[in-house]
Formats: sequence, C-alpha cells, structure tokens
Amino acid sequence: MAETKKISSLDKYLPWILLVGSIVAFLAAFILMVERIDGLKNPSLSPVCDLNPVFSCSSVTASPQASAFGFPNPLIGVAGFAITATIGAALLAGAKFKRWFWLAAQAGLIFAMAFVTWLQFQSLYRIGALCLFCMVVWAMTIPMFWYLTLYNLRHGYISTPDSLKVIVGFVQRHHVDILVVWFLVIIALILKRFWYYWSTLV
Repeated sequence: MAETKKISSLDKYLPWILLVGSIVAFLAAFILMVERIDGLKNPSLSPVCDLNPVFSCSSVTASPQASAFGFPNPLIGVAGFAITATIGAALLAGAKFKRWFWLAAQAGLIFAMAFVTWLQFQSLYRIGALCLFCMVVWAMTIPMFWYLTLYNLRHGYISTPDSLKVIVGFVQRHHVDILVVWFLVIIALILKRFWYYWSTLV
C-alpha cells in the first residue's frame, strides 16, 4: 500500500515540476538571450555570469556550440519552456490529455535532454568553460524529463515489454535516488574536469 501511495505522488507533483522547472529555466534562457543581444550591441560588455576562468558565460556564448542550429540556443529554451510551463499549469487546472499528447511532450523533452547532455559534453571537454545560466537550464531539464518519463511509463503511454517491467518498477521506487546520483555524476565530472582551477582555491 505504501508503495502505491509513493508512486501516485509522482502524478501529484508532476504539474509542479513542469511548471516551476519551466519558469526557472525560461528565466535563465531569457536572461541568456538578453545578454546575447546586449553583447551584440556592445561587444566590450561582459556578461554578469563571467566570474572566473571556469564560470565564463562569454566563452560559452562565443562558441559555435552556442548557436547549434544557426541561431542562439536560448531561443529554443524560451519557446520550449513556455510550452512545458503551459502543460504544467494546464495539469494543475485539471486538464486531461490524450496518449498522443503525452508522447509528443515526451519527444520534446527527449530532444531537450539529448541537447542538454550534448551541451554538457561540449562545455566540459570542448569549450572548457561553464555558463551558470546554462547550468540552471540543465538542472531544470533533467527532473522534468525524468518525471515525465516516469509518468508516461506508469500510465502505459510508453509501452513496456514484460522483460523490462522489473526495471521500470525499480526506477519508479527509487526515482529520487536515481535523480540524486544523476546530479552527483555531473558534479563529479565538473570537479574532475576543472580540478586544476579548484585546487588553487584550496
């Protein structure tokens, strides 16, 4: 009985995760967009998130990866997070959606998660710098993707073969543990990649 209640809580919190996560990520993407426009107007202007050689938004935004599709990446965030925020608000208002809608939302967040993962790799191992506002977007996208996936699995919108039901049950029960490990891995990679700088602060 306790397990059923715990899993059901995922449905209860999903709208809030989508709404709050989207608002925070939207604001971060919007600030990045404003910073990008200000930088075009005044190239000598330093972004507010240029803090040190590691946390250097200008290094990230000046890279080709910052316009992966030929236009600034924050435009994708501004549009995408407005959509997921609307979904979260609609769910809080009692909206019900068809399976195709949930699969479309899942596809959108799969794209977002893949793009964020690619940007994480690029920031760490190609650009060699981190953007604080980008990291806020990372931190919001991961739980939104994770809990929407769990929701779709639980309600059968994503078909699960019998051979995988044990694994699905495990991740449903340990969703918080897995999410914490996910973030710890990212933090460990950041610490390792930039240890040459962190070690000078000790």
